[in-house]
Formats: sequence, structure tokens, C-alpha cells
Amino acid sequence: MQWLHLIVPLAPLVGAVVAGLFGQAIGRRGAHGVTIAGMLVSTVAAAAVFRDVLDGNLYDGPVYTWLVSGNVRFEIGFLIDRLSATMMLVVAFVSLMVHVYTIGYMADDPGYQRFFSYISLFTFFMLMLVSANNFLQLFFGWEGVGLMSYLLIGFWFQRPTATYAQLKAFLVNRVGDFGFLLGVALVLMYFGTLDYTTVFRSAPTLGANTIEILPGTAWSLMTVICLLLFVGAMGKSAQFPLHVWLPDSMEGPTPISALIHAATMVTAGIFMVARMSPLYELSETALSVVMVIGAITALFMALIAIVHNDIKRVVAYSTLSQLGYMTVALGASAYAAGIFHLVTHAFFKALLFLAAGSVIIALHHQQDMRKMGGLRKYLPVTYWTLLIGAIASAGIPGFSGFFSKDAIIEAARLSRTPGAGFAYFCVLTTVFVTALYTFRLVFMTFHGPERFHDSAEHHGGHGAKGESAHAHMPLESPAVVTVPLILLAIPSICAGWVIGPVLFGDYFGGAIVAVPPHDVLAQMGRDFHGIGAMMTHALGTAPFWLAIGGVAAATYLYLLRPDLPGVIQKKMGFLYTILERKYGFDEAYQWLFGDGAVRFGTGLWKGGDMAVIDGVFVDGSARAVNRFAAVIRYLQSGFIYHYAFAMIIGILVLLTMIFIA
Repeated sequence: MQWLHLIVPLAPLVGAVVAGLFGQAIGRRGAHGVTIAGMLVSTVAAAAVFRDVLDGNLYDGPVYTWLVSGNVRFEIGFLIDRLSATMMLVVAFVSLMVHVYTIGYMADDPGYQRFFSYISLFTFFMLMLVSANNFLQLFFGWEGVGLMSYLLIGFWFQRPTATYAQLKAFLVNRVGDFGFLLGVALVLMYFGTLDYTTVFRSAPTLGANTIEILPGTAWSLMTVICLLLFVGAMGKSAQFPLHVWLPDSMEGPTPISALIHAATMVTAGIFMVARMSPLYELSETALSVVMVIGAITALFMALIAIVHNDIKRVVAYSTLSQLGYMTVALGASAYAAGIFHLVTHAFFKALLFLAAGSVIIALHHQQDMRKMGGLRKYLPVTYWTLLIGAIASAGIPGFSGFFSKDAIIEAARLSRTPGAGFAYFCVLTTVFVTALYTFRLVFMTFHGPERFHDSAEHHGGHGAKGESAHAHMPLESPAVVTVPLILLAIPSICAGWVIGPVLFGDYFGGAIVAVPPHDVLAQMGRDFHGIGAMMTHALGTAPFWLAIGGVAAATYLYLLRPDLPGVIQKKMGFLYTILERKYGFDEAYQWLFGDGAVRFGTGLWKGGDMAVIDGVFVDGSARAVNRFAAVIRYLQSGFIYHYAFAMIIGILVLLTMIFIA
């Protein structure tokens, strides 16, 4: 089966190379044909690998040695266990759906072949990341997905907002990646290897070691390594305060928004921390930081989604919040719950994004929900599939999001890690907020009066100028768009039904480690009696009623009393402005880092280049020579009697000095 391990990442790579280098020769059909074929092969191979791993056939070994430096071998290798096999299957399947969907969404785009090449290459890097058995290959995939996100966010590079967004994503991720690289360097320095198995085996023996970052101040080695690695995860998985790039990634085409938010890029940080669980279990400080950061992200990013009106940005802030849930699970040592939510979230979030894209297609690239409404009768497939995604996201019992989200909330409640009480409050409150903004999106888009007629012409309706609004009535998207929606809706409903074996049946085996004092899932497993009992029990718990309360609030505000949101907005005043401006992080970062860099550069230019280099060394030396020459010019007059007088004065001075001596 080892050849299948290679096929999973290499099939998308082949498709990307062919579409990228020979796109003009093979045309549009050839470009989407070869990349989709590559993704289909990868998905089938991933399914076969997954089945093989379930049968107990694990693999951990090198593919080839890249270089040898001293006693350290830098290798490319695969670790195929249940964690990596699960990730490979989810990434490949979601990416396949996005590839098919792209045929319809990007049909008229001049960069058609280039886009297919990029998304296949994106998938290749993510698959290399999740299948790595060492930090070198992990870093290769880590930087690869960062590069592809830069290219895809700014795919429509003619738009200034797109180029700004791609640069923002690149710079923010460089901050996280710098910390990540320092963490990898510390691993190499103290362990002498980058191989996962060796590092994990040696970690307990180094657990008591300390390191002095500042002279005289001792830090736990494991805490420093874990925190530095988590800084990388904060960048990739857009955790507070490195979250600012993710909403702006909506400047890219919708298929890449779905791919980044559902299966690649943002899930890399969650996967990495789960993979590094043997290290994180040795540092309660690191776990506490992870949990608190995740809790802040979950609640405060969800609140922003309530006030935004761009349909894609609402889903983007939903992603930030859900990533916060996953991070809380990691901090609570409920790694399996975090990965389980990653999987269920991949399905319903890809569904939400692609359904939003179907709406955008129907409205000729209108994204403002205030200019939608009444679309249910025009887009029935899009409506029902998006509704399924919304229900799953809100955590309604029976749907996938309910099982994974409730497991995380319960894990936070049971955890004894410092900060768990704060995290529990945040994730519990976020249940209400999530249901509110999710169904706000549903009601504003598909229910109520039709508000899209006024903007149809402005956004490029099909009819000639002056035609009636009925000429611009939205139409359901083609099958290449709706079929992926239907296929994603299925796991959005039922993916959570396997919660029993995944969370409480040692599904991940040795791939994930949680020491007994931290193992909250083991405590939960003693009270688990099947999904039916879990759903029945949920009817009397706070998360269920908070979710129902969020749906009811959205129904009242956006269906029964649509005038109230405007009134509330005016009453809230300052608080609404804070949410609308996203707590001011963008402005603060722009002032501190963007404008600060300009100010610093201007200071170097004026103070360093102009004042010191030009003013002192270049122009200053010229002026000094000029002034010296002006003085000397008086001594070199050319008159003999001046020189004779100078000689006489000189002789007198010498004689005086001799007599004095």
C-alpha cells in the first residue's frame, strides 16, 4: 500500500503542473479535466489508505533523504496513521468538490487554467503537510499552503483590495511562521533530530529541562517549544490576535474561500497542535495559553459576524469562531474532539461557502445581504443545502456540528487546566451568537421581500439596459455547482454520527496523546450511551436552548420584525461601531505596523540618508573641502612679498622657540 501513500499527494501535483505549464495548449476543458482527474485519483487513493489504516496497517518511514548535515538527516517521509489518514481523506474529498464547483463559478474568468493549477497545487501542499513524519516536511507543506493562499487571495490582482488582502495575509502569516520556525529550530537543537517518533519518544526525558531566554530567567523547554509552535498555529489558523488576514481573504474567488476555510490552510494549525500532543501534554502553561486564545477567538469573532452584511464575510467570521472552538478543545487536551470538529466543520463550512457562491453567481456577483431576500423560490437547491449547513453550524441535535461542538463545550466544562472556566463561558455564549448570525444570513438572503431588483443592473444583469427587473430574475446554478452542494450536505448531516468510536473508542490510538489528569474525553466516555441518548440528553442542556434561542432571536428580528435591527443598531451606537470596525485591530495594525513602517522608513530616509549620509559624508565633506580651500586661498595669494613676510614671521617664531627652550 506504500505506493498509494505517494499517489495521494502526487496526483494533484501532476494535475497542477500540467494545467499550469500547458494550460494554453490543453484549453479550459483540458485544465479542469486533468486537475479533477488528479483529485479524483487522490480521493480514491485516500479512501483506500483510510480503509487500510482502519485495518491496522500503519506506516512510518522515509521516502528519500534530502540532505545529511553532521548526524542530522533531513528526510521526506510519511506517517500514515488514523490522524493523517482522516485528514488526507477529508482534504482530498472537499478539494474534489471545490474543483468540480469551480467549473461553474469560474466559467467566464480569463485565468481559468491558472486557477485550477493553483487549487490543485494548494491541495498537494496540504496533503504533504498532513502526511509528514518529520518537521522538515511539515514546514515544507506549511510554507507551501502559505504561498498558495497568497497567490489565490490575490488571484484577481487587478483589484487593489485583492492585492492588499494577499499582502496582509502574507505578512501576518510571516509573523506566525517566524515563531513556528524558532520552535522547529529548538526541537532540532535539543533533540538532535526532526523525526516525529524520535522527538516524541525523547520528550518526557527533556520535560524538566529549562532554557534561559533572558539571562537569569529560566523557562521550561517544553513550554517555550510549544508556545513558539502555537504562534505558527495562530497565524495559519487565524487565532487572536493574528486573525486579521482571514476575513480579507474573501477578496479571492469563492472556491478558494471554501478551500482555505474548510479543508486547507486554517486547519493546518489545528492539525499541527494535535499531532504535537505528546509535547503539549508536558506543558500545562502552553495548554492554558492555547485554551484562552481559542476562547477569545470563538466568542469575539462570532460577535462581529452579527453586524456584517457581506455574505462571504459573515461565513468567514463564522470560520474564525469555529476555529476558536477547535483551539479550546486542544487546550483542554480533548485533541480528538478538536479534530472531530475540524472534520465536521470542513463539510458544513465548505457547504456554506459554496452555497453562498451559488447565491453570488445568481445575483451577478452581488454579496451584500441587504440587496438579497426572497431567493428561496428561485434557488431551491442552494437554499436547502445552505439551510442544512446553517443547522449543522448552529449545533442543532442530529446534525454533524451538534456532536462535535457539544463535545468541545463539555470538554471545556470538565477541564481543570487554568483558564477552563473562562473558556467554558466563551464557548457556551458563542452557541447563541452562532445560531443568531447563521440564521440571520439564511433569513436575509432567502426570506422576506425581494431586494435584489434595484441592484441587478448595477451588477451586470443579462438583459439590455432598460429592461424590467424581471429580466434579471436569479436562476438556480448549473449542476457543476449544485451537485457538490448536495454531496457536501450529506456528511454535514451524518458525519457526527460516528462520535462514539471517534471520541470514546480510542479511534486515533497512539496518534494522539492525553495524559490521565488531562483526559477529559475519558471522563465523558463513561457517560456516553449512544447518539440517541446524547441527543435526548441535550434537550435539557444549556447549549441546546441557547442554540434554539439564537434561531428564535434571528426569526423575530429578521422575519417578524425586520425594522428592529435598525433600531437596535442606533441604540447600540458605540458598541455597534466597535463590532463594525472589528474592534479596531485593522486600524491599529495599519497605524502601528503599516504606517509605522512608512514612518520608520521616512525617518531613515530623511534622518539617515539625507541628513547623515548625504548631509555629513557626501555634501558635508564637499563643504568642508570648500571651506578649507577658502581659507587656504588667502595664504596662496601669488604675491612674493606675502610669501617673504610669511617666511620672516616663521623665522621669528622658530628663533623665539629656540631661545625659550
